Amino acid sequence: MKELIQKLKETQNLSKEEWISLIENRSVELSDYLFAQAREVRHQYYGKEIYVRGLIEFTNYCKNDCFYCGIRKSNANTTRYRLTKEDILTCCKSGYTLGFRTFVLQGGEDGYFTDSRLCDIVSSIKSSYPDCAITLSVGEKSYESYQALFEAGADRYLLRHETFDSVHYQKLHPSSLTAENRQQCLWHLKEIGYQVGTGFMVGSPYQTSENLADDLLFIKSLNPQMIGIGPFISHHDTPFKDQTSGSLELTLFMLGLLRLMLPKVLLPATTALGTISPNGRELGILAGANVIMPNLSPINIRKNYLLYDNKISTGDEAAESLNSLKRSMADIGYQIVVSRGDSLN
Repeated sequence: MKELIQKLKETQNLSKEEWISLIENRSVELSDYLFAQAREVRHQYYGKEIYVRGLIEFTNYCKNDCFYCGIRKSNANTTRYRLTKEDILTCCKSGYTLGFRTFVLQGGEDGYFTDSRLCDIVSSIKSSYPDCAITLSVGEKSYESYQALFEAGADRYLLRHETFDSVHYQKLHPSSLTAENRQQCLWHLKEIGYQVGTGFMVGSPYQTSENLADDLLFIKSLNPQMIGIGPFISHHDTPFKDQTSGSLELTLFMLGLLRLMLPKVLLPATTALGTISPNGRELGILAGANVIMPNLSPINIRKNYLLYDNKISTGDEAAESLNSLKRSMADIGYQIVVSRGDSLN
């Protein structure tokens, strides 16, 4: 297995069978070896710098009914909210003062935020903070909508493909959503010129090693600038409430594989990692990640953007605790930097 990891490090490529073999034969010893290789590659391109993104969760309304998601439209127990343009700009102002140079606007697929409203918000942020990057994470849209938002000033777009396999995809989503359409959106985003981010859930219901291998092959072909992965965590108001959550161990292993497959990619240690383990984010960094996304959303609404149970929204996840985050990164030998942190990929 170590030979396969070495092959991956040298060629950035494995066959589907080799991916499956690595995933199914992992061990503590193999993981430690993988993480050491991943750190070496990461240091080669990004040193020991950790980029921070200011996350603004601006709406928890969503027209979709994904079986795993706490803000699915059928969940009547969610307290819904929308931030105003002024609210969002206030978040950016406080974030800019703290040193953030990337703002991530994330929300459900909310029809209230039309192209014209979103474009106005994006262009206002861009005119106020021209030295900052704007990342959008607002789901599936038409080519024309993506183009308009790009022209308004959006630099990056995050759209997790969730799972490449169409059969598995249908087990996680209603029939109105398809894996094919989601993947087509990613190709459109690349064509327009966005820095693109994708990713998948680790340990989602019905997921197999073959599914994970397919995810890796798809990401290799897409060649994105960012990859966000995190463990599946159940939510008590969804059809998957009794499903077992994904593991920290497998998520970290996948992070290491992704770093070796795409050495220059931006790889976040996600909120979900910090949710399933108190030191999950630090372990993510040690497995090859190099991005952290603290929350800039107003404190009073953070608890309502509950995609899964126990999602951290205060403490180190909150942007106000940036100094604490700096200390925890310094403790493992890394430093948070004030930078747009563009991908080298």
